[in-house]
Amino acid sequence: MKLERILFITSLLLLAVLLEGCSDRAGSSTQAGVPSSGTGASQTAGGSGNPAVVPVDPLTIRLTPELGALVEVGTIESAEVGDTVRIAGRLEVNGYKTARIGAPVTGRIVDIRAVLGQEVKPGEALADINSQELTAAQLGFLKAHSAEQLTTRAVERADLLLKADVIGSAELQRRQSEQTVARAEKRAAADQLRVLGLNPRSVEQLEATGKLIASAPITATQVGTVIERKITQGQVVQPSDVLFVVSDLRSIWATADIPEQEAGAVRRNQRVEIEIPALGNERRTGQIVYVADVVNPETRTVRVGVDLENPGKTLKPAMLTTMLIEGRASPRQVVPAAAVVRENDADHLFVETAPGMVRLTRVALGADKNGVRAVLDKLPGNRVVTHGAFHLNNERLKRLQDKAG
Repeated sequence: MKLERILFITSLLLLAVLLEGCSDRAGSSTQAGVPSSGTGASQTAGGSGNPAVVPVDPLTIRLTPELGALVEVGTIESAEVGDTVRIAGRLEVNGYKTARIGAPVTGRIVDIRAVLGQEVKPGEALADINSQELTAAQLGFLKAHSAEQLTTRAVERADLLLKADVIGSAELQRRQSEQTVARAEKRAAADQLRVLGLNPRSVEQLEATGKLIASAPITATQVGTVIERKITQGQVVQPSDVLFVVSDLRSIWATADIPEQEAGAVRRNQRVEIEIPALGNERRTGQIVYVADVVNPETRTVRVGVDLENPGKTLKPAMLTTMLIEGRASPRQVVPAAAVVRENDADHLFVETAPGMVRLTRVALGADKNGVRAVLDKLPGNRVVTHGAFHLNNERLKRLQDKAG
């Protein structure tokens, strides 16, 4: 019985010690600022403690009556809009205004007059060539000229003899026929000299003096700039060799290989935009002048050429470009271009989140087409500020600066 009383008292003492420890931990928690019950938490959040701070969204603005008078909020509309297809390409010389100039005869280059970048006109000498063919052609012309003079004098004598009744008319006609043949041979020999590079003045000089011309000029066939020179002094050249390339760089081509899926969207005389990265992504508008009639079987593309005006010659052949082509139209959500706010190199719209509340939201938009831009992202709402967005954003920024100050 005494043992049971001792055990009972010991249990009571242990229980008292445990209760005292729990009480101490609860007190220390309360002193550290952690609420020990629901009542304490509610007092900290609202009643007797500091009030809770609700963060303010810097992108949201309330449309006060004053601001509401400056802006318009409307529902996003749908319209048929074509996708803009971006195709990598390059600039090339205008194939219709480029000439590849070679030597008219086989010979040796004795003088080079033209330099790269030089502006030339039709008939301007680019180089001089010495050729045995040219020498032989000049001798042939002189012989034809001599024969023509001889037959002319023979006809004159025959006419006098006919008047003196020394010869008959048949003899005069024979000599006149010989004169006609001699004149034709002389004209053919003169034409051959012009083909070989001699100009009409040089042919007249040869006829008057009988002195052979040592060399003939290789001349430009069109106006333009010398962009290639493929000869050296003393080089022996053939008529098939390309010695100079002259191109009128006031007009230049932008070419690109269009995927065959998009080839149906391009046609001759269509206006397209060309973006040139080397000029700070400057855009030029040109006209399609060439669409290939066949598909490249290896790349499954169609070659397209666009004619670009280049009066200042800032566009250089071989520059990289991007061709922007209007694709097939499809229904898209569109917003007015005036609704777009450009900030931090990105497009934004003021989207209505609640009546009288709008939030500046970053979106992906298509290019401006006839004053509207296609919405490429899903928006959190279907109503946006359609007019006055620029002024509204300025007001938002001003308020943020005032709060920061």
